[in-house]
Amino acid sequence: MHEVEEKSIRCFVATISDTRTVETDKSGKLIRQYLEDNHHVCVTHQIIKDEETLIKEAIETQLKNNTIDAILLTGGTGISKRDVTIEVVQSIIEKEIQGFGEIFRMISYLEDIGARAIMSRAIAGTVGEKVIFAMPGSSGAVKLAMEKIILQELSHIVHELHK
Repeated sequence: MHEVEEKSIRCFVATISDTRTVETDKSGKLIRQYLEDNHHVCVTHQIIKDEETLIKEAIETQLKNNTIDAILLTGGTGISKRDVTIEVVQSIIEKEIQGFGEIFRMISYLEDIGARAIMSRAIAGTVGEKVIFAMPGSSGAVKLAMEKIILQELSHIVHELHK
């Protein structure tokens, strides 16, 4: 455990999908549950179509929102033509946290999906005093990212960004 004062992190959660609805958004609900179980707050949750301009607008709106510390995105990270979440996040972040994607793929390879992990695109980075995480849309990927990486480091990252 880090010697950082644990504080509740206020998050924006977005599911990027052309097909998910409020009823079928298992991954977004799972992120929210993990946040609540760990004393963090989901300030708002949206489902956003896998369209570059819509994703970018949503992220930029939340970057201006003073009630948000972190942006957690799930979905739209695959390799099909419609999957543009990674490219949008790359175009916005100031500093990439490369270890997030690297560790996500390593754990995926070792514990979950084997060589298919080469297609698991995940990214994290910072903009000012906010952190953005983008993870694949499956509930298994969300579970892995939240349990093994994000929840372990979220408070520490936000603390570092406010120094």
